[in-house]
Amino acid sequence: MNKPQLPDFLQNIRIVLARPSHPGNIGSAARAMKTMGLSRLYLVAPKTFPSDEANTLASGAVDVLEQAVVVATLSAALEDVTVACALTSRRRELTAPLSTPRETTPELVARARAGEQVALVFGNETFGLSIEEVELCNRLLTIPGNPDYFSLNLAMAVQIMTYELFSHTAVGVDYLRSDGDSASLGEIESFCGHLQQTMDKLGYFRRRNNERMMRRMRALFNRAGMLREEIDILRGFFKQAQRAADGELPPKPPLNEQ
Repeated sequence: MNKPQLPDFLQNIRIVLARPSHPGNIGSAARAMKTMGLSRLYLVAPKTFPSDEANTLASGAVDVLEQAVVVATLSAALEDVTVACALTSRRRELTAPLSTPRETTPELVARARAGEQVALVFGNETFGLSIEEVELCNRLLTIPGNPDYFSLNLAMAVQIMTYELFSHTAVGVDYLRSDGDSASLGEIESFCGHLQQTMDKLGYFRRRNNERMMRRMRALFNRAGMLREEIDILRGFFKQAQRAADGELPPKPPLNEQ
């Protein structure tokens, strides 16, 4: 199966890192973004960028760093945005309702599909977003977690949010599954017959009810969804086992001769 195409609406979603202090987190965030199909990264007054450390931790996502937009203020990063989500884990006296990523993501996806510009805004690793920065956004999000230990790395938070967005793309995993042909019921029945012959030759049924045993084996292999290639491999093994039982196989050579 061919790889599915990423939907165009992902290009309308940007990740904004406000005042990031560690270049490694910038690189890790870029990697998280590209893994989930996002490529638009905005950096607001980064302490160190570009940097070799960011490139190293970005792994195969250096292209996201190379295309990153660096601006001096958050206002500049949000100039053409209609929905800006501030990510925070602190209690704040703000009028904007607080929601979780899972609650808000459907709206963000719908807005992006409609052609609007959507931003997810993450704060500094140590201090988070300032009150002034949060007030520039019109959505307030918190990733829920353990109330007694709530400590997410910046790149981890980006990964969680981007995954929530990607889960709405309808890009599945079918293209990763094997392209092998499924075995027919007739092929499985023939396979089970070969298995029964082999088990009988090896003396497996001497103290067992072969009919009951083979009913269970047929049920097992019919349930397994076997591929033709897998049946061929196992039947080759059965042939070798039968030859060994008949003493037809040559002795195994010593290790120093292999």
